[in-house]
Amino acid sequence: MSIFINASSRVLVQGMTGKEGRKHTQRMIMSGTRIVGGVTPGKSGESVLFEEDPVPVFGSMVEAVAATNADVSVVFVPPKFAKAAVLEAIEAEIALCVVITEGIPVHDSIEFLAAAKDSGTRVIGPNCPGLISPGKSNVGIIPAHISGPGRIGLVSKSGTLTYQMMYELRDHGFSTAVGIGGDPVVGTTHIDVLQAFQDDPETDIIVMIGEIGGDAEERAAEYIAANITKPVVGYVAGFTAPPGKTMGHAGAIITGSAGTAAAKKEALEAAGVLVGETPSLTAQLARDAIARLRGSR
Repeated sequence: MSIFINASSRVLVQGMTGKEGRKHTQRMIMSGTRIVGGVTPGKSGESVLFEEDPVPVFGSMVEAVAATNADVSVVFVPPKFAKAAVLEAIEAEIALCVVITEGIPVHDSIEFLAAAKDSGTRVIGPNCPGLISPGKSNVGIIPAHISGPGRIGLVSKSGTLTYQMMYELRDHGFSTAVGIGGDPVVGTTHIDVLQAFQDDPETDIIVMIGEIGGDAEERAAEYIAANITKPVVGYVAGFTAPPGKTMGHAGAIITGSAGTAAAKKEALEAAGVLVGETPSLTAQLARDAIARLRGSR
């Protein structure tokens, strides 16, 4: 099992003919993802060669979904075109739209996320690395070689820390790793992913990576306390961040005591989450949790 994607996922790449789209389509194909087409307005009927196999290009998402029966799209288009691309995916009734694009204006994100909420489309992102179920499917920019399949579920705001945690825990592997993105407004939240892992019979423990700014981690802590029975290990990036300074992501800004790493750590620990103060210490906490699970069986 995995969450949101699997070996049968049929993926369209919005912006496949651009530089980033081509590069990452190649990487996704090499990691086993079923790429069934690309979408670029005005280029219907063309194709792009990957590993000597042509991948068709469609002019619209509606056309592409009708031709390929795709259920996932991944967006690699410039910020000013991203809203139109996501709205097009929603119009085509795609089940999952993964928005990699960074720098999308917040008002554009709010608009397409509201449209997604009213439809059947789940949006991951924007400004995210995507998600991977190792050995099954890889949608986005997460390097496939850093870890293999296993029984850990990972949800993270940070792309870089997603990669580091996957590498740190490569000896155990992952059911699915989901990078939800670090913008102030995102489609799929920590809570959404936590519940999906709770419901997944092949995920044994959950690793959650947050960061300073906002209250998403505090809300996740409340949800964990009330709804999650599987072991959860956490890390909050930004213990040394100065108040009032944006650090990395647009959403990573703290004011006074609100949104600090210490406050988030306290809330998570109160919910029973084991929180490490570095990624390596967090990985060790996850290994210890796995050992305890195995010892209890």
